Amino acid sequence: MKITILGCYSATPRKDKHTSSQLIEMNGKLFLIDCGEGTQMQLRKAKIKFNRINHIFISHLHGDHFYGLIGLISTFRLTGRTKTLNIYGPKGIKEIITLQLKLANSWTNYPLNFHELTSEISETIYEKESVSVETLPLDHRVYTNGFLFTLRSSCRKINSKAINGLNLKPYHFDQLKKGLSILLEDGTNIKNNELTFDPEKPKRYAYCSDTSYNRDLIPLIKQVDLLYHESTFLEKDIDLAEKTKHSTAIQAAKIAKEAKVKKLILGHYSSRYIDKNIFFNEASTIFKDVDLSEDFKTFLV
Repeated sequence: MKITILGCYSATPRKDKHTSSQLIEMNGKLFLIDCGEGTQMQLRKAKIKFNRINHIFISHLHGDHFYGLIGLISTFRLTGRTKTLNIYGPKGIKEIITLQLKLANSWTNYPLNFHELTSEISETIYEKESVSVETLPLDHRVYTNGFLFTLRSSCRKINSKAINGLNLKPYHFDQLKKGLSILLEDGTNIKNNELTFDPEKPKRYAYCSDTSYNRDLIPLIKQVDLLYHESTFLEKDIDLAEKTKHSTAIQAAKIAKEAKVKKLILGHYSSRYIDKNIFFNEASTIFKDVDLSEDFKTFLV
């Protein structure tokens, strides 16, 4: 699983400070999370082929998280897209997008499939093969979800020591990875668990967009491999965080510590702060493994 940060600032885009958007790659498929203004330009800079994106997840209907969506949809049309585009977001997103297309008389020549979300509890909204996506209900000024991405391995791992000396054919390896027992050419039948290990544990990435300090998240993101949690403010401005229903870097770190996640990424910084390293310094007093999001920075899970 590969996460690429396309934008990690809050409110309004600046020349070198782009609003929220991330690209997730799993099993060769691309998923876009949020689509702030200028996201398509960030995708171009990252040399991403637009037609590889078939699923877009919008956390909430604040401009810095979805104002780039209509432009991206229009660009898809102009570049000859024919594949269905699936858009997951709060109820109302279909009305907003279709009204813009209607008034501009600029309907897409490919299907738009809207999945409008209303649930106040976590639900699975995408599941196919080894990949699933669940919502993470957040506490913001409007209905907001984070997203939990899970990548499961269905293949068993070959025990190289156990197969040493066996004259295995290529099809034997395929059978073993699928969990099947094998029959050797001399008639010997060997059970799968004698030659393989269990598949790797699922890889999990949690994206927690705009939210106030919310301990209800903890059981939903317990022990995830990687957590992105908004940290709009520093602790000295905690009154602004409470007023606007955002979080501080220290509050993000507290969530990470209590959920026992493996690694925390901070983001959604307010542009009022010049030095991002202060976010790192504050969070590190609470949680050990902290990193800062930056445009085009990638993380592997």
